[in-house]
Amino acid sequence: MSMPVHTPSQRPFTGMLLDRATIERKDPARIKQLLEDPGARTVLAGSDGVLISGGNAPSLLHTRLSPPSPHEAILLGLEDGAALFAVDLDSLPPSVRAELTNHGRVVSLRDAGAQLSHSEAGLAAYLAALLNWHRRHRFCANCGASTVIAEAGYSRRCPRCGTVHFPRTDPVVIMTVEHQGRLLLGRRAGWPPGRLSVLAGFVSPGESVEETVVREVQEESGIRARDPVFVTSQPWPFPASLMLGFHAQSDGGEPESQDGELEEVRWFSLEAVRDAIHGRNPELQLPPSVSIARFLIEQWVALREA
Repeated sequence: MSMPVHTPSQRPFTGMLLDRATIERKDPARIKQLLEDPGARTVLAGSDGVLISGGNAPSLLHTRLSPPSPHEAILLGLEDGAALFAVDLDSLPPSVRAELTNHGRVVSLRDAGAQLSHSEAGLAAYLAALLNWHRRHRFCANCGASTVIAEAGYSRRCPRCGTVHFPRTDPVVIMTVEHQGRLLLGRRAGWPPGRLSVLAGFVSPGESVEETVVREVQEESGIRARDPVFVTSQPWPFPASLMLGFHAQSDGGEPESQDGELEEVRWFSLEAVRDAIHGRNPELQLPPSVSIARFLIEQWVALREA
């Protein structure tokens, strides 16, 4: 008797509960008040990951750093009425970093997604995404001058040409493709043998997301997908993507790598995928639980066993 697969109810890296303080962040005087509030706290991340606490129930490490000047503040939002700020670990002096890491540990965002609660993992994704953007956009793409933080971290402004830059998110489609009860999975170059996932790709300029689904499946596998239907989405700050999950049908055919991105692509039966979910298929290793890919695969199996 096969073990049922339950439809996943929570997408990883979602569920952040902060009030993003859209109005407050436009008022420099209010930001100064929030910085000086004894209840204000800071969470930290660097290029190596996020700073979390130890113990049996880890969470993002909340600390009270000396407040930066208002024009340098990166406000994440309000938590129970108090401000929560973000600080880049990479920007701190080594001695301060060492003291902070003595009270916690830096883990990769993927590991944080597996260890933290649902809402805390969502906050970690938000923290990492915003700091990733600031780290990579210190200069104006229009004229090359140094930019300054504006709107308490929700934008950067160029003092030379006046251009305002906003955090960028790159849309990516990711899709289950089905034909006669079989699922299309592929193994990317560099992945170990047996590790496969659903197909994915970036949206091109002037292209709808539905068109991207059809194009990417054709380009990567030679299979023609049709009737794509949106399923769900997930922030994926590695460094700045938004994954848009779809399900599509296909009239079949023999898949074959077309553009060199995949070393292997083929159809898998419902039984083979279900066994892989439960660790009973040594020939098929699925994506980790922190990914929307795993969410889509588990949902595909669960809906066909309902």
